[in-house]
Amino acid sequence: MNILVTGANGQLGSEIKLVAASSRDRYIFTDVAELDITSPQDVEAMIESENVDVIVNCAAFTDVEAAEDNYSLAERLNAEAVGILARAMAGRGGLLVHISTDYVFGKEVYNTPCREDMKGTPTGVYGLTKLHGEQAVLESGCEHVIIRTAWLYSEFGRNFVKTMLRLTSSKPSVSVVIDQVGTPTYALDLAKAIFKILEERLYVGRSGIYNYSDQGVCSWFDFAREIASMAGNSACEVVPCRSSEFPSKVQRPAYSVLDKTKIIQSFGVEVPYWRDSLSECLSKMQVL
Repeated sequence: MNILVTGANGQLGSEIKLVAASSRDRYIFTDVAELDITSPQDVEAMIESENVDVIVNCAAFTDVEAAEDNYSLAERLNAEAVGILARAMAGRGGLLVHISTDYVFGKEVYNTPCREDMKGTPTGVYGLTKLHGEQAVLESGCEHVIIRTAWLYSEFGRNFVKTMLRLTSSKPSVSVVIDQVGTPTYALDLAKAIFKILEERLYVGRSGIYNYSDQGVCSWFDFAREIASMAGNSACEVVPCRSSEFPSKVQRPAYSVLDKTKIIQSFGVEVPYWRDSLSECLSKMQVL
């Protein structure tokens, strides 16, 4: 089976590269330099030349602040391009694995872990365009596995873990919001879940939307404290604050804990506890 991965230089794509090294399938990794996913002609040409059976779409406009001033570009990358990929797979009878986000929630403040069938109520352009991307997949009729994830970090690229490591090692104190609650997700854990679904052909007859984040619940403040503690940055005081103290163009989800019951029952994937995964990531970064 030939599997095309878009956005392959990002956090998730980089982890998939590592996991897929042992695959029986053939993976083709592309990013913007190799493939313009907003061009139907380029997408079709790539699919034909590589005889693609599956697309794993990790590409997206993910800068939530910048998205507020760039709606058309965010919509183009997060929705229109997704529709192009989905229709291409529908035409071949192939599978699209599409990565979505907890930002499809937010306006409706749920007090229980969000299930896949709960109504999406995004509060900003990023979440809205990602929700439009999900809808484009569903409308295409292609075989699909849409995975909503949250608070992604890894040893690759820029992310909250790296930012906190830098700040808590260089500043006497750092303020972090305590009124936004969710679950950190190590990109390697998600990559392993995707790999299992593809390698074992578990997706057959199971098209749908699924949630995947690591297990457990915390605020960004709790997450930051754990990062500093594990890294031994005890000289820096991590101070709780409220979102209102950091004016932003974006209203971020106050509670976006994701219910993982469906993906566990459907595919039997492993979902590690977030603190265990954080320790693993920091160890690989040679912080521990």
